[in-house]
Amino acid sequence: MTIRVLIVDDSALVREVLTQMLSKSPDIEVIGAAFDPIFAMQQMKKGWPDVIILDIEMPRMDGLTFLKKIMTERPTPVIICSSLTEEGASITLEALAAGAISIITKPGVGIKNFLQQSANELIQEIRGAANAKLRNLLPASNQLTVSPKRSADAMLSPPAERIKFKTTERIVAVGTSTGGTQALEYLLTRLPTSCPGLAIVQHMPARFTASFAERLNGLSQIEVKEAVTGDRLLPGVALIAPGGKHLLIQRSGAQYLAEVKEGPPVSRHCPSVDVLFRSIAVSAGHNALGVIMTGMGDDGARGLRELHDTGARTIAQDEASCVVFGMPKEAIAHGGVDEVMSLAQITQTLARPD
Repeated sequence: MTIRVLIVDDSALVREVLTQMLSKSPDIEVIGAAFDPIFAMQQMKKGWPDVIILDIEMPRMDGLTFLKKIMTERPTPVIICSSLTEEGASITLEALAAGAISIITKPGVGIKNFLQQSANELIQEIRGAANAKLRNLLPASNQLTVSPKRSADAMLSPPAERIKFKTTERIVAVGTSTGGTQALEYLLTRLPTSCPGLAIVQHMPARFTASFAERLNGLSQIEVKEAVTGDRLLPGVALIAPGGKHLLIQRSGAQYLAEVKEGPPVSRHCPSVDVLFRSIAVSAGHNALGVIMTGMGDDGARGLRELHDTGARTIAQDEASCVVFGMPKEAIAHGGVDEVMSLAQITQTLARPD
């Protein structure tokens, strides 16, 4: 199947580089490159795309307004092309809440080299977006070189043996990616303050996670914050891994503490779900609950199996409620999943983990 892509960006350089780059992939066809949403709508009358790559800040009509119009009239997978600024992060989070699939970040300088270096990642995002279930987002052969995929060994050693101590305090580890911003909003805004502490990895670029956590904190009964080293994982608190850094949970006496560390991408991601899950397998073992939710790829599959093997309860989101079933599917295939649940059932379980 050929994936038809429309690029909407007021930068002629971005349009040119993306068109050349995507045209090298045999399963992707760029059907248009528009300098603003109004021109894009004219092009879309001739042929509707399977995926739209959309800039946020453009003349005549901004990307967010265009996105909301698309999602109301004819829902279509949209990948946001956003600048790495505080203001850009805030608007991009609005776009994700409005139904965008994922984010491509672009720096202020060196855009051409950046986009070329990110070619494989972008093509995988497009392929995932083309197969996304948008109904779960809404309220209610030129082969590119693949970078080596490190395991969680790059950050810490696997658990040597099962943890023998048992506590009444449970902690929850959550991993998610494509579609996860909406899934996490659904989950966290429905949890009571009595819920266990949550450590969360959502695949998201640096500078975006702080705004994401702040937004969820304003919507939720529980406290939601971007994790910093030394934060305690307490009941009624959710710690979100900072974009571009790994989140580990360590045990100190009777406390669980966050450790935020620089490190290489693991399972092609930083932060990595595998790293978080392994750290909790080492520090908490069967006192933890591991949850893997909507997302593309296999990050978290090995880590969830390690959690499972220490005696922790493990859950995967079901295909029917996922935007992209890739990560839960891989976790199930690795044999690390005890139960498969809908997003609503996961929420109910975390509200009453016992």
